Amino acid sequence: MVDKSFIARIEEKILKYTKPKYMDSKDEIDDFIKEKSKSPVKIPKAIFKSTSLNGMQVFTFGDENAKNTILYIHGGAYINEINYQHLLYCFLLSRKLNAFVLVPVYPLAPLHNAGETFELMTHLYESLSGRSNLTVMGDSAGGGFALSFCQYLKTVDLPQPDRIITFSPWVDISMGSAPYDSENDPILGGIGLREIGKSWAGDFDAKDFRVSPIYGDNRGLPRMLIFAGTNEIFYKDIKKYVESIRDDGVDVRFITGEGLFHIYPLFPSPEARNAFKEVKKEIMG
Repeated sequence: MVDKSFIARIEEKILKYTKPKYMDSKDEIDDFIKEKSKSPVKIPKAIFKSTSLNGMQVFTFGDENAKNTILYIHGGAYINEINYQHLLYCFLLSRKLNAFVLVPVYPLAPLHNAGETFELMTHLYESLSGRSNLTVMGDSAGGGFALSFCQYLKTVDLPQPDRIITFSPWVDISMGSAPYDSENDPILGGIGLREIGKSWAGDFDAKDFRVSPIYGDNRGLPRMLIFAGTNEIFYKDIKKYVESIRDDGVDVRFITGEGLFHIYPLFPSPEARNAFKEVKKEIMG
């Protein structure tokens, strides 16, 4: 039995109980996507500072003149809105790491797709590319986007950030390495992810690097820190991607949470505190 904390065990039980039905049912995911296509994006009430940059709302945390800058791309399977869990974590990053943190509220599926988001994010990134000690960071879908985006930067001659940090990145929206163990993942399921991935891809093939970085070229990318839980549905894809990063000559640290679930560093637990220490070491040295 994996020696994980009591708190992590309780969190996992709660997550299993609240796992969305649409992750494991074709009928449920079809209904969910249909409903999302009719619903306006719900953004948390503005208890945190935000601004509009090129028509995209961006939450900001910390001093704009801070030593470190973090562009944080939130998860949610490219279809669920940013939530307080993301915002509180970014607030913590700004306070503990002497960082100016920017969190864009980017367009989501099914009303929008990756192509639209790349255009907006490129404009935002250009405004940050001159800042020192720049980190591109993201969780889940946001982690996958962060990796794809940095591969894309090479094609438009924009400089790379100083580092990339991701939690449980979704590196293959085609879900092309079946079978996937949906039963043991308390958050995600292969059926729902595959349908959401099709919507997010839009005109891109699901194996285009701009939506699935596992199929992209990592040569020339900055150093990376990647976290994954061994019980999450993405684990084998992430492990495979890390191997390809190393083959491409990129410096990467891969930290696995034994017996832990998807995006475990975002939850309050001893394991998450240890993950935060690794993030701090990566950014502040």
